[in-house]
Amino acid sequence: MKVGRMVAGLAAAVLVAGVSACGGSGESSAKAVVTVWMYPVIADEQKATAYWSQVEKDFEAANTTVDLRIEQQPWANRDQKLATAFSGGGGPDVLLLGPDQIPQFVTSGSLEPIDKVLAADKDKFLPGALDALTVDGKLYAAPIYHTVTTTIYNKALLTKAGITKPPETWAEIKAAAPKLKAAGVATLDYSASSEASLNLSFYPLLWQAGGNVFAEDGKKVVFNQAPGLEALTFLKSLYDAGALPKSALSNANVVADQALGKQQVAMGFTNTLIDAKTVTASWGAANVIVGVPLENKKRVGFGLPGGLAVNAGSKNVEAAEKFLTFMTQPAQVKSLGAAANFLSPRTDAPVPATDEQSKKFEEALQYAYSGEVNPAARQVMALLSVEIQAVLTGKKAPQQALDDAAKQSNDLLSRQR
Repeated sequence: MKVGRMVAGLAAAVLVAGVSACGGSGESSAKAVVTVWMYPVIADEQKATAYWSQVEKDFEAANTTVDLRIEQQPWANRDQKLATAFSGGGGPDVLLLGPDQIPQFVTSGSLEPIDKVLAADKDKFLPGALDALTVDGKLYAAPIYHTVTTTIYNKALLTKAGITKPPETWAEIKAAAPKLKAAGVATLDYSASSEASLNLSFYPLLWQAGGNVFAEDGKKVVFNQAPGLEALTFLKSLYDAGALPKSALSNANVVADQALGKQQVAMGFTNTLIDAKTVTASWGAANVIVGVPLENKKRVGFGLPGGLAVNAGSKNVEAAEKFLTFMTQPAQVKSLGAAANFLSPRTDAPVPATDEQSKKFEEALQYAYSGEVNPAARQVMALLSVEIQAVLTGKKAPQQALDDAAKQSNDLLSRQR
């Protein structure tokens, strides 16, 4: 079996990458070696290993001159590992990236444009999925799945508080909070840990308020304007009222063994289909309600395509592109979506919805927004996360915190021009 186990150390990852980028050696030297860094899009490690092993076999059966090696990598510290590998002239031939990662690696010259891979089928993909993986008019990753997040509710907790209609708007959440507090539970799950992605916490609230992270030209941030203040004030008011769980400050976008999974909070607002299935096991199917993304000025939820990109330093670009072509075909898109509980980025190859929860998430896809791409997106996220923590703990007022984060972010952006 060639599918790699999780690569635990940076040194090991870079060593493997260095060998891979050189095209490999030994028994497969007559073939073009293509290494792929894959991440846990299939949450169950045993299932993931079996799935990617079969992909290797199927691809090599159709491409006998290529030796495909899929290496499973952990989500943790992936940006740092990739940057280190690329800066050393290594890295895998193919890697899985999200929209907010791509600009920084395009800027460093680490990615190969892959427009020609999808040239024949471009009109069969969701336009938003392609746009999210495009920088300066060039496509840098081929979408192989699409995620979407939406609300999930604990029916038993809502019923206990006398709430018959699950809250779908900010106003309805504020109205529900006192009733749920009286029933002994928090209202809205939230992840304020520095390890939590703002795409799954603060940013959806910012977008629902009609705001943005970056100005249209990407040269400065605008999250400290009126919509950002409204979103952070809303969040702070919920925290002060006990409507956010006590674990909010340390929760890192985790459901199992956290407040939502343990039935200490009535609803989550940036949850995946996997989250819904996780709580179904503990709450019971009858108590899980899947709703639409929250609405304030806008109804919007976070969802993004996952795309396969090609290392510009690969010695086997043509063979790497063959793998992208293989993985973007309907059969592979459907099988991966089914295995990972994700949706399809293709309009002609939907992942079959096997249950009512899956159908609800498919319906939520119309509200999915993939976020704002910028080479400094991850650094800005880190700066803003610290300031949101300061607001929730009472160390700063919302406007001061947003302004402080904006100043730091704009200084960062000015240095990168």
